[in-house]
Amino acid sequence: MKFILNYIRKETWSPYVAGTLLGLVGIAAVWASNSLLGASGAFENIAGLIGKALAPALFDNMYFNFIMPPGITYGVMLVVGLFFGGLVGAASSGTLKWGKKDSANSDEQWKRIFGPQTWKRWLVAFVGAIVLEYAAGIAGGCTSGLAISGGMLLAPSAFLFIMGMFASGIVTALIIYRERY
Repeated sequence: MKFILNYIRKETWSPYVAGTLLGLVGIAAVWASNSLLGASGAFENIAGLIGKALAPALFDNMYFNFIMPPGITYGVMLVVGLFFGGLVGAASSGTLKWGKKDSANSDEQWKRIFGPQTWKRWLVAFVGAIVLEYAAGIAGGCTSGLAISGGMLLAPSAFLFIMGMFASGIVTALIIYRERY
């Protein structure tokens, strides 16, 4: 038991252990909720919930009535669980740096590329997240939905997506960081 607790408290885990556990979580998600892992729809569910409360006529359409109904769905609960699970994981490994000067957004590489202004690095991260969420909506799912759940189902499209994701990540890193990467 002590070995397991010490392993859980490590900052980094073996990719084989993490991958195996992720596979077990994926199986447990299907067994417990009859749903695959996927998070991008959660933001649309929340947006629809807020939109229906603020401007009901604007959100009374085919998309929010049938395709992506507003509400607290399985995906919303999954995203909330991911957030708190990440907090617990960071706290248990001693790497939780919420609001501290040496947080991940104060990384030296980020400072070299985007400058010392914290607001600029937060803006870049926020815009990147918006682009990623928009692209996930166009693609019909997020990384977890396409790669992890699709990979569990051995869907060829999942493996094409994974290859494209890594290739575009390499190209993006080369464009942003140039020879400094």
